[in-house]
Amino acid sequence: MESPPLLDSFLRAMRELRVHYDASAAEIGLTMSRARVISALARQEGATQAELAACLNIEAPTLKRQVDALETQGFLKRRGMDGDARKRALFLTEKGRAARISRFMENIRGQVLDGISPEEQVQLAVLLERVAENAAKLNR
Repeated sequence: MESPPLLDSFLRAMRELRVHYDASAAEIGLTMSRARVISALARQEGATQAELAACLNIEAPTLKRQVDALETQGFLKRRGMDGDARKRALFLTEKGRAARISRFMENIRGQVLDGISPEEQVQLAVLLERVAENAAKLNR
């Protein structure tokens, strides 16, 4: 029996992850996009929206909508930055820290990468980054 083409396997993995991620994030009142913002902010507390957008590889207006919603839900807050009244730094609230998103993400990473050695993970990350770069070229 012939193995499925690589792109089909990749897309299936993405679909499976999205379904699981959406269901798990919904359990704590979040969408996948908002959960990603919280997870990234947990690693970069005090980042500006521009810095966080770059980290997430999304457009600033897209992030702004997510940040507005998360602030309304009480997961994060904006604070002015010393020396530049125009810039606002983002911080998780206690609710944002208690949301279990970071632990949730670590659990998913552990489960998804189960049985794949650290060396294989590095190799896979390099190859997937190359695929992502090639895919980005399609949009140019």
